Amino acid sequence: MKRIVLFPLPIAIIVYLMSNWWLNKNYTDIEPNIRTYIAIGAALVSGVISYFLFQGDTEKIDSSDGRRKK
Repeated sequence: MKRIVLFPLPIAIIVYLMSNWWLNKNYTDIEPNIRTYIAIGAALVSGVISYFLFQGDTEKIDSSDGRRKK
């Protein structure tokens, strides 16, 4: 559970917010629900990619004080 919360979830939220803002700003001719689906898809893809790419980084963090192990 720690691996999901530490990296992929914040990345997915940021991607959702930025893609939703970008689509609302530049592509207003697309229906709002379709823009939301596109933003959700982008967030899911980025969350899955970051889940696998940051696999080793979560093991380096010490659970007791949150500092990186050396």
